[in-house]
Amino acid sequence: MADVTVSQLAKTVGATVDRLLAQMKEAGLDHASAEQIVSDADKKRLLTHLKNNHGASTAAPKRITLKRRTIGTVKTSGSQGRKTVAVEVRKRRTYAKREEVEQEVDAELEVPAVDLPEQAGLVGAPEEIVESEEVAAEDAPAKRVDPFDVEELRRRAAAKRKEQEATEKARRDAVVKAKAEESARSKAEEQAKALQAEREKTGPKHLRAAPGTKTDDEPKKKPGRRKQAKQRNKSRGGGFRPDEFFGGDNRSRGLSSQRVLQAINKQEFTLPTEEIVHEVELGETITVGQLAQQLAMKANAVIRELMKMGVMANVNQPLDQETAILVIEELGHKHRIVSDDMPEDELLIALQAALGEEEQAQASRPPVVTVMGHVDHGKTSLLDYIRKSRVASGEAGGITQHIGAYQVQTDIGEITFLDTPGHAAFTSMRARGAKCTDIVVLVVAADDGVMPQTIEAIQHARAAEVPLVVAINKIDKEAADPERVKNELVAQEVVPEEWGGDTQFIPVSAQTGEGIDKLLEALSLQAEVLELSATEDVPAKGIVIESRLDKGRGNIASVLVQEGTLRNGDIVLAGQHFGRVRNMSNEVGELIDAAGPSTPVEILGLDGTPNAGDELLAVGDEKKAREVAEHRRQKERDAKMARSQRANLDNIFESFGETEVRTLNVIVKADVRGSTEAICQALQDIGNEEVEVNVVSSGVGAISDADINLARATSAVVFGFNVRAGNTAKEIAERENIELRYYSVIYNLLDDVKDALSGMLAPEKREEILGTAEVREVFKSPKFGLVAGCMVVDGVVLRNKPIRVLREEVVIHEGELDSLRRFKDDVSEVRSGTECGIGVKDYTDVKAGDKIEVFDIHEVKRSL
Repeated sequence: MADVTVSQLAKTVGATVDRLLAQMKEAGLDHASAEQIVSDADKKRLLTHLKNNHGASTAAPKRITLKRRTIGTVKTSGSQGRKTVAVEVRKRRTYAKREEVEQEVDAELEVPAVDLPEQAGLVGAPEEIVESEEVAAEDAPAKRVDPFDVEELRRRAAAKRKEQEATEKARRDAVVKAKAEESARSKAEEQAKALQAEREKTGPKHLRAAPGTKTDDEPKKKPGRRKQAKQRNKSRGGGFRPDEFFGGDNRSRGLSSQRVLQAINKQEFTLPTEEIVHEVELGETITVGQLAQQLAMKANAVIRELMKMGVMANVNQPLDQETAILVIEELGHKHRIVSDDMPEDELLIALQAALGEEEQAQASRPPVVTVMGHVDHGKTSLLDYIRKSRVASGEAGGITQHIGAYQVQTDIGEITFLDTPGHAAFTSMRARGAKCTDIVVLVVAADDGVMPQTIEAIQHARAAEVPLVVAINKIDKEAADPERVKNELVAQEVVPEEWGGDTQFIPVSAQTGEGIDKLLEALSLQAEVLELSATEDVPAKGIVIESRLDKGRGNIASVLVQEGTLRNGDIVLAGQHFGRVRNMSNEVGELIDAAGPSTPVEILGLDGTPNAGDELLAVGDEKKAREVAEHRRQKERDAKMARSQRANLDNIFESFGETEVRTLNVIVKADVRGSTEAICQALQDIGNEEVEVNVVSSGVGAISDADINLARATSAVVFGFNVRAGNTAKEIAERENIELRYYSVIYNLLDDVKDALSGMLAPEKREEILGTAEVREVFKSPKFGLVAGCMVVDGVVLRNKPIRVLREEVVIHEGELDSLRRFKDDVSEVRSGTECGIGVKDYTDVKAGDKIEVFDIHEVKRSL
């Protein structure tokens, strides 16, 4: 056995270095560091010490058990034919030394056997074929066991612990049995004394006995077996006695068992003598079902009361606080205003109580740096070069970038980089009030200068009150002009230090690596100025960077620990989800047991995927974490329902006569958040009271399968601005006939949306007068009825067009022509200056001097 160091031995046995050093110190060894050599003699001494602590013997093993498992098949026949059944055969053979077996046999003969169900074979019979053979071999070769085998030590300790537990259980059972016998004996004596006292109270028996009966002095007849059994049962206190249940009445002794059970199961209900007043705990909102539950009444009664107040609601309809108070008071009950965030307040109080009133010691922590800038200014290339040059090259497979954050080791200290897509996560974190970023590195291309997204990044950094470090990239190009970049940034109030400002400007090149070391030194210097510190010995607190659902591993969340220490097994609460940390790995995929401040980790064990930017807390009570998570989910559901339009009588009457608003559902995906926000804002401004645009979803990045599925569910059009859809997303879109449109100029996108909305507008109806005929005389025809003889004075009269009858320039009828004749012929049209006969359909009040006006209605397409 070769000599190893303390750290290597700790890794072999699966223990920490500190724990192994403590055990070696208890064993009398003088090892104090992880690099000291451990010899074979030191190992044996440590093993002897551990065996003595665990109660194990240092002697050679007395028994060796060999196990073998084979799988075979057996053919059986039944009603459904012949079947083949797989059978697993397990064999176990134990080798023991002969003298040990003889000693055990002698001990069993001396010690009386204990009648236990396990020994009788009545419990736990496995459904398997087991062949157990014990062969005593005197000179059987024993397999040598590794003295440092952790599993062997654990097995021996567990066997000894089970033996002690069995002995203790047998002792407790004996004590309980003795107490039970003593209690039964004392109860029997008390019953006998009570019976004797009752007999003495009723008087001497020989005075009350009938003539010819036996006195107490005469010998009594021995009772039968059934009576003896009843007496024994009564003396033990067992069984049900109707005389005790019915107060010793002699008439009850003749009751049957069915009547006795009916008397036992009889239930009585008494009407309340006074009205019960309930106190309802009322928050900002409460659903009708929850209100009915607290009032101990049916939901229909609450809905009926709401209808009396003019409110139409269902069981799941949320009610505001004022409406709920009116309902409660109308029903004659009381209310008590409580906070909606009561579970979260209780959780914060519990966490503060766990921290204690004493101020915890602060320790320095690495800075958290977010790199921002325009998409074409080399931000990704800069991050790739930093990863390639600063991460340990000994890691197998290179760098595993799957949690969005990593740590870089510099000569001054560690730096944690947050690799977020653009600044979307940074914006959401700032909106939630979580300042997880300490320093922002603004990347600006030396040949391109300041862009609109660069200005937006500066605004985000100022809103979060985070210091800036400007990295002027691409200085290796011929068109690079760092002075131009400085002048443009000064116009945005970002002044370099050499010009009297407080911002460091570092010229770098992501291709050649020039200036990378200076950039890291500038970040370390800025961190020293900020004096970043955090408390380690407190429950962990952090923020969720990103989360995803892995098919093989389940829900995975990438977390940045901000304060405290996160350990395996901790119960964590993240947004609307909670769980126990089952597994934790660092940025390179290595499993770790604990993570301190400013450490990015990937955790498994949550019951869902939290949103980016959600706060993560380590709590000690799983029940409290589940309660808070459910409260947050319910709160979000109530908020969604409250945003929907309530169906009450007022807005039902208001909606009568209103035209329905047509909506165009769209999904917007762009390359940067600035473009997304600009497009969404412009789309919201398009429309009128008849048509509008509804942005179902918007985001940054390529069009994914989830976007296509959402578009299918909402009948939406997907717009991609400088992004494209993946192959899988394209296949789903083609199969489901989802419209995908790509744009690179925002004005083209807005023009197409305007055209689509214009097509959704109802067409405008315009009326055109075709001709006018003046009635000269009215005739009655037996074949055609009333016929007006007319002269066409203007335009042309068409038979298949609608008409109006005017009398003194007032419309008195609107309808259709029944007939149009010239002389005796039916014609389809009559032009100006020509006489004709006109028959008006379903109208007989035409008089001489009236005018018949022929018109047509055209639909004209509208536009925004």
